[in-house]
Amino acid sequence: MERENQFIGQSGAFLDAVERASRAAPMQRPVLVIGERGTGKELIAERLHRLSNRWDEPLVTMNCAALPETLIEAELFGHEAGAFTGATKARAGRFEEADKGTLFLDELGTLSMGAQERLLRAVEYGEVTRIGSSRPIRVDVRIVAATNDDLPALADSGEFRADLLDRLSFEVITLPPLRVRDGDIAVLAEYFARRMATELEWFGWPGFAPHVMENLENYQWPGNVRELRNVVERAVYRWDDPATPIAHVQFDPFESPWKPAAPPHRRSEGTGGPVPSEAAPPTAALPPPSVQFETVDDLRVAVDAHERAIVEHALGKHRWNQRQTAKALGLSYDQLRHAIKKHSLMDEG
Repeated sequence: MERENQFIGQSGAFLDAVERASRAAPMQRPVLVIGERGTGKELIAERLHRLSNRWDEPLVTMNCAALPETLIEAELFGHEAGAFTGATKARAGRFEEADKGTLFLDELGTLSMGAQERLLRAVEYGEVTRIGSSRPIRVDVRIVAATNDDLPALADSGEFRADLLDRLSFEVITLPPLRVRDGDIAVLAEYFARRMATELEWFGWPGFAPHVMENLENYQWPGNVRELRNVVERAVYRWDDPATPIAHVQFDPFESPWKPAAPPHRRSEGTGGPVPSEAAPPTAALPPPSVQFETVDDLRVAVDAHERAIVEHALGKHRWNQRQTAKALGLSYDQLRHAIKKHSLMDEG
């Protein structure tokens, strides 16, 4: 776990989740943490451990999706020498390592049915049996599990044991995605950017240009806080002028005019067309195609907003070099100058 990370945020949805974790921490009961990738499930697990009376005992983490199905049970419960091919000596499992402490099971939904059955027994009776042994071992372990799967739906379909779900769901903490955390994007972006500026030994923090902050706020962040951190730190590291605000941000690090084409066999299902790449960064808040403009003025305002966002993005990308920007947009230098003047971008630049 990245212990340098902190809980950063001020939205009500985020603070409610953190408060629920704080209240559940002292309880000697299992907790399920649900959330999309990058929402901070590992940080919640660490908070549950650090605020419990087990804080000075081990916090053992296991990513259930990182191991092949044949090794998961051996990792969880340990094995005796000769239990299977390659088991040259006895080895304690994660349950034994976490005795008196907390065991964090990430990606819980990927556990095989056999591992789920053994996990259920460990939760119910506080006993584990190493593979190749008939002697149970008593353990005192608090389980915190995390997933981005819909476990009740998996239980209904028979892909996850309903009785195990009942045992693990004493408390369920669902983390909100970043796109619904009102006001937190700006706070997090500022935090990550300042930290990167310090790492680069900048003398000060120039901030973000207004159009960059608008793009950050409008982006949907499918990777949540982890993706935001990467985008912001990359933008700061690539910016060569610490005295001026960051004027360009790249959401997709793979975006390039020389990006290799997708192999012919990678086609989207049903259409036969190529698999679409990551959506381009937002440029303006445009209405959906079904919106009917009531007046010509409404249409003109929407078109102007879109044009301004495109020009702002291109200027930032080319560090306000107007000749390079004009070439990239397919405009003459005079046409770009007219657009800059029209949208009052010179003051911002």
